Amino acid sequence: MTDNFDLDQFLHPAHAFSHPSEVVDDPDLTLNEKRAILASWASDACAVEAAPDLRLGPRSPVRFDAIMDALRQLDHQARRSQQNYRRLVRKKRLGGLLRSGGNDQGQPLQ
Repeated sequence: MTDNFDLDQFLHPAHAFSHPSEVVDDPDLTLNEKRAILASWASDACAVEAAPDLRLGPRSPVRFDAIMDALRQLDHQARRSQQNYRRLVRKKRLGGLLRSGGNDQGQPLQ
């Protein structure tokens, strides 16, 4: 078995993707990893005109607007995930209250 480990992709993960939407859709990356890749891409897109090597990766240049759209999409996903988590916590709390008789007083002391 041979490992196809690409050191460049490890050191520069934005080079492994051709468009910011691919980063957003990657199921193997955490939210923070996705943000880091997109932030790196945004930094490259905003690099000074006098140093085009800083702006262009091995693939075609990515529009700054596409990067910002991807970051907004990540923000939306994070908010939705946080809302779902809060709903789940409320549902569990409510379920516990209903099972215990609806009051949060506990059992009387004997």
